[in-house]
Amino acid sequence: MTTTAVRDRGAVGVGGLPSAWGLGLRRGALEIRQFFRQRDQVVFTFAFPVVFLFLFASIFRDDVAGAGITASQLYVPAMMAAGIMSTSFQALGISIAVEREEKVLRRLRGTPMPPTAYFLGKIWLVLFTGLLETVILLLVGTTVYDVNLPSDAGRWFDLAWIFVLGITACALLGIAISSVPTSANSASSVVVLPFLVLQFISGVYIAIGTVPDWMLTIGALFPLKWMCQGLRGVFLPESAQVLEQAGSWETGRVALVLAAWCAGGLVLCLLTFRWKDRREG
Repeated sequence: MTTTAVRDRGAVGVGGLPSAWGLGLRRGALEIRQFFRQRDQVVFTFAFPVVFLFLFASIFRDDVAGAGITASQLYVPAMMAAGIMSTSFQALGISIAVEREEKVLRRLRGTPMPPTAYFLGKIWLVLFTGLLETVILLLVGTTVYDVNLPSDAGRWFDLAWIFVLGITACALLGIAISSVPTSANSASSVVVLPFLVLQFISGVYIAIGTVPDWMLTIGALFPLKWMCQGLRGVFLPESAQVLEQAGSWETGRVALVLAAWCAGGLVLCLLTFRWKDRREG
C-alpha cells in the first residue's frame, strides 16, 4: 500500500503539477512585471548607460589615430558591455540581497516551488532586460554615432554568444555577491563599487591604451574587459584592433574566459548562496 501511494504521488508530481521549467517561466513573467511596475528603476536602468554614452561621446569626439574610427564609436560597444553587466550583476546583486533581508527568499523556500524555478525566474528577467538594454544602445549607436551593424553572419553569431556567455557569467556573479552585504542598506555600496572600478579598468570609460598595465591585468581577471573587447570586434572595423592590448580581438580567448567565468560563477553560487539572512543563523 505504501509503494502504491508513493507511486501515485510521483505520478501527480509529474503529470499534475507544473514542472520546474514551467514554474520558472511563470516566475520570470512575474519578475518582469514587478520590474516594470517600478518606473523609477526602469528609467534609471535603461537611461544610465545611454546618458553616459552621450556624455563621453560628446566630450571625446575626435578621430582615434590609426584606428579608422571616432572616439564616440569606440564607446558604443563598451557601453553595451557595461549595460549587460548592469542588468545582470548589479541588478541581481542588489535585488536578491534586499529580498533576503525582507525574508522573501525564506518564504519562497518554504513553498513547494523548487529552488530552480526561482533562479530561472531571475534568469528570464536579466535576459529580457539585458536584451532590451542592448537593443536600445545599438539603436542609439547606429543612428547617432555611425556604428555599423555586423555585415556578415559570423559577426552576428559572435554577438549572440558574447551576449549569452557574458550575461550568464555576470548574472551568476551577481547571485554570488548578493550574499556579501550584511544588510539591504549596504547592498548598493557593496555591489556598485566593484562594478564602477571594473568599468574604469576594463576599457568602458577610458581607452585601453591609457590604462596602466597593472590595472589592465586586474581587469583581465573579470568578464567585463572581455565583453568589451569581444563587442568591439563585432561592431568596429579590423583597423581598430591596434587599440587592443594584444593588437587583436582575441575572439577565442574572449570565449574561453567568459565560459570559465560561467563555470566559476556557478561554483561560487553553490558555495555562497543563502536563503536566510546571516543574522538569523
